[in-house]
Amino acid sequence: MDAELIFSQLANFGFPIMLSWYLLIRMESKLDKLTESISALTANIAQGAN
Repeated sequence: MDAELIFSQLANFGFPIMLSWYLLIRMESKLDKLTESISALTANIAQGAN
């Protein structure tokens, strides 16, 4: 394989992989907060039903 093909493949696959990784890392904390909020809401609803 020549260098041009390697750089082309890196540009075609490397960028989407890194972008996906970055977005997953950023969203992880938001998903954790959402999970905590849903758990708290569920507990509040359960207390109100009693």
